[in-house]
Amino acid sequence: MTVRTLAHTSRSNSRKPRKGLLAYLDLYAQRRALAKLDQAQLRDIGVSRAEAEAEVARPPWDAPRHWHK
Repeated sequence: MTVRTLAHTSRSNSRKPRKGLLAYLDLYAQRRALAKLDQAQLRDIGVSRAEAEAEVARPPWDAPRHWHK
């Protein structure tokens, strides 16, 4: 599974969180990819099926708090 972050590099080479529609679309795509993982793949990343389903059910604007820095 490809891991994406909501940060990008600006001209000053500092990391800033993405905002707006692109961030929502990226998070939506990540959660859809998580939903497609089978039990062995989830076990490899240390996530239970219940945890994955709970994450997938979250709306795109409900991002983890550490992404809002």
